[in-house]
Amino acid sequence: MKVKTLIIGSGPAGFTAAIYASRSGLNPVLFEGNLPGGQLTQTTEIENFPGYPDGITGDELMEDLRRQAVRLGADVRQGVVTRVDFAQDAGSLHRVTVDDAEVFETQTLIIATGASAKYLGLDDERKYAGMGVSACATCDGFFYRKKDVAVVGGGDTACEEAQYLASLCNKVYMIVRRDVLRASDAMQQKVRNTENIEILWNSQVRGLYGENGVEGAVIESGGVTSRLAISGLFLAIGHHPNSELFRPALMCDDEGYIVVKHPGTETNIPGVFACGDVADPVYRQAVSAAGSGCRAAMDAKRFLG
Repeated sequence: MKVKTLIIGSGPAGFTAAIYASRSGLNPVLFEGNLPGGQLTQTTEIENFPGYPDGITGDELMEDLRRQAVRLGADVRQGVVTRVDFAQDAGSLHRVTVDDAEVFETQTLIIATGASAKYLGLDDERKYAGMGVSACATCDGFFYRKKDVAVVGGGDTACEEAQYLASLCNKVYMIVRRDVLRASDAMQQKVRNTENIEILWNSQVRGLYGENGVEGAVIESGGVTSRLAISGLFLAIGHHPNSELFRPALMCDDEGYIVVKHPGTETNIPGVFACGDVADPVYRQAVSAAGSGCRAAMDAKRFLG
């Protein structure tokens, strides 16, 4: 099957790209992947996405975006892209294989596969997902106002998350597995100057407990296990961009994020565009992903003329 525009990914970036591509007459085909709706479907309430003054759940938001894309003409399909053969010149078509079976040929390709937060690998992380475990302080910190929380990690991201949470929460513990922070000197100083942040050195989370949500964490430090009463655990140990399928053909940075030609979304291969978290190591927010999805569709339209 030959198409003008094929979109891989069904988060805010993918569906926004589908909305704009549909309105531009590109007749996009979008494949939802193995997590339809993206990371937002793994969250509960969302209060920082514009247009929803009373908040909305992640599932509802993504269903709204999906319905809008379909109403405007996007061909949204279930399926996982398992292979991409990029065109070798501007006049050729990119070949996309879905579920190791069906092959699509497309003039333009929009990659919106997102990024996955890194977790500790504990069973309790899955048990309490959306019930006290989060990988985004900016997204979920509001729900923990005046409460005690913990941040896992010792890099710049962890320090930034702790700083943000400290402005909302009663107490913020930083759980650091080493005896030093990996963050920049400036970030370390900010953390140390914040009265309601306490660093737990040489410590690791071994489990979580609570009846209807997180009520505390089991911490191991120096071979000694203890309980830490908290209402929320924030993971800040990095993200993993879902770009493996496209490497090494697509240029990526050292962490695997697809490199684009800012402020656009063009990659190093003509007719291929990347948007959302797979190309964003900095912001990783639903609204910024949606904005980049808009740009990707507009870039595809300009490419096709």
